[in-house]
Amino acid sequence: MAKKLKTQVLQFGFIGASNAVVDILSLNILLLIWPTKGTGMLLTFNTISYILAIINSYIWNTKFTFSHRATSDTREMFLFIIQASIALVISNLVFIGAFQLLEVQPLLPIPSFINQNIAKGLAMFLSSTASFLLMRYLVFRKRETRQTE
Repeated sequence: MAKKLKTQVLQFGFIGASNAVVDILSLNILLLIWPTKGTGMLLTFNTISYILAIINSYIWNTKFTFSHRATSDTREMFLFIIQASIALVISNLVFIGAFQLLEVQPLLPIPSFINQNIAKGLAMFLSSTASFLLMRYLVFRKRETRQTE
């Protein structure tokens, strides 16, 4: 059990790294094309980049990390969307909250683009942790088989 969990955490970590690349790269492309500090646009950009990363996550996690549990049925897809939505809310709250805190702190004047990336890193860490726990214990949980007597 412990070995399987370690393997899943490692696989999830590698997939998480690819998700991070998709997430950060897409956010930064949007910020480079349309620089902004506006909360509405930042939420939109974060949501777009997060959705791209979550699509990447679903593809890789169903093929590798949770392949022994993945069924790709309607129930699983519904639960995946729920967990992704919860993780997106966490991501957006942390991203906007951290960005706003970094922007108003008086100690170090840091460019907004750097603050946005620091905030994105924090948001990714917390939302991916929640995502892993939700996928392991809700979406791809081990289905109990009933033994007939």
